[in-house]
Amino acid sequence: MTKFIFVTGGVVSSIGKGIVAASLGRLLKSREYSVSILKLDPYINIDPGTMSPFQHGEVFVTQDGAETDLDLGHYERFTDTSMSRLNSVTTGSIYQAVINKERRGDYEGGTVQVIPHITNEIKERILRVAKSTNPSVVITEIGGTVGDIESLPFLEAIRQFRKEVGRQNVLYMHVTLVPWIASAGEMKTKPTQHSVKELRSIGIQPDILVCRSDRPLPTKLKQKLSGFCDVPEECVITSQDAKSIYEVPLNLEWEGLAQQVLDLLQMEQRTPDLTQWQTLVKRLHSPKHEVEIAIVGKYVQLSDAYLSVVEALNHAAISTYGKLRLRWVNSEILETEPAETHLEGVDGIVVPGGFGLRGVDGKIAAIKYARNRQIPFLGLCLGMQCSVIEWARNVGGLTDANSAEFDAYTTDPVINLLPEQQEVVDLGGTMRLGLYPCRVLPDTLAFKLYQEDVIYERHRHRYEFNNAYRDLLLKSGYAISGTSPDGRLVEIVELPKHPFFLACQFHPEFQSRPSAPHPLFKGFIQAAISLSTSGTPTPLEVS
Repeated sequence: MTKFIFVTGGVVSSIGKGIVAASLGRLLKSREYSVSILKLDPYINIDPGTMSPFQHGEVFVTQDGAETDLDLGHYERFTDTSMSRLNSVTTGSIYQAVINKERRGDYEGGTVQVIPHITNEIKERILRVAKSTNPSVVITEIGGTVGDIESLPFLEAIRQFRKEVGRQNVLYMHVTLVPWIASAGEMKTKPTQHSVKELRSIGIQPDILVCRSDRPLPTKLKQKLSGFCDVPEECVITSQDAKSIYEVPLNLEWEGLAQQVLDLLQMEQRTPDLTQWQTLVKRLHSPKHEVEIAIVGKYVQLSDAYLSVVEALNHAAISTYGKLRLRWVNSEILETEPAETHLEGVDGIVVPGGFGLRGVDGKIAAIKYARNRQIPFLGLCLGMQCSVIEWARNVGGLTDANSAEFDAYTTDPVINLLPEQQEVVDLGGTMRLGLYPCRVLPDTLAFKLYQEDVIYERHRHRYEFNNAYRDLLLKSGYAISGTSPDGRLVEIVELPKHPFFLACQFHPEFQSRPSAPHPLFKGFIQAAISLSTSGTPTPLEVS
């Protein structure tokens, strides 16, 4: 039978529940247990697809086209397991489902209430994940902080869950903060005590405490927490701040987290194989090159808005023994200031995705700079659309070229809506979302990197390259190196005479893994390292 682990957080938000859940998933997978991880988010939006990146960070897209919380990206990267729309649940989606049932008469005239109807729907979503893939363990992260009014239905649902599936099949893990108070010269346990008290007041006794801190917890302090929180001392786990999130699984393994989890769930203890992960961390701390990459975007004030892009760059850098240095460039600044002022000296330029007109001309300026200066360039989604606009204006002679998204009356809409998108009104979940095939053309940089005729990549966009301009693109020196299998949709463009200039309509960052860097990012970083070390930006052989 599937076992269930519930991860809650206390004291402060952004304490690292997602990384802890993902790290535990990796430790269990290293013992050959199958794992699925579920996120319960307390906001009322149906999904984060319509939320500002400044508020919520990046929207992670699953293979089946769900727009989800960025923590699902951590889950996939740490466990090497693809998640689905079943792995992301919000308060909005729960209430929507319950209201739809009420409208259909499913409740047979009964009064619809938080208990049992909302809590039953939450429990059903958890069980649905277990039924869909039959994993050994389902780890469920509860968003928010214990004490938040929004999280109460989720906490009540997981309280009921243990009684319904059996005590031996459920484990509660509480991630909390143990701060160092400099003026007192000591670590304080009171925030954790109060957080556990709050959790116990709603009927949940944590089995394991994961204590976030900036230094190791002394034995006496663990004993104190054990006594006050009624948790065995060996189940008080230190989660010390790390230089990289990829160190966290190894730190938690050393603390004995997985061993305690398996004991409490009455599962077989197995010897972990973390060799691959140890090699990853070793490479991370022993780079042979340093490479500086500029990310030119409109949401750079919040780096989480481009989290998967950053991680994909990290994966590629680690695999090539490179030390990654990021230069964040606000694309709006490049609309009024020369590109070289902010991009001089970088080894590569990435223009990631986004929506809306703001900062687009700055992205176009950065692309022109990369094209003219022979600097390795990688464009992602909107980055590809901007590269097409830049080409049309500065190479193709179409000075009014634009995307219909930014100028509905442009005389040269080189980026336009597909006919089937023309009448779409709702914004949420109506784009081209999820995994789509792409045919890679031979004798191109894209084929050299992928080494495959057909690839599958995740999409999140509404506008596409306008095929009316395809011949003009090809005649002016660009190459179309990837299309939909029927040839209708342009997926990848590149500039053959450039050392590395490639832009794709999809989001390759969503499929990059620490153990398997995405080929586009790896090739891009290799070209950037070549520029950094020799002054000649030549793409290296991909291995």
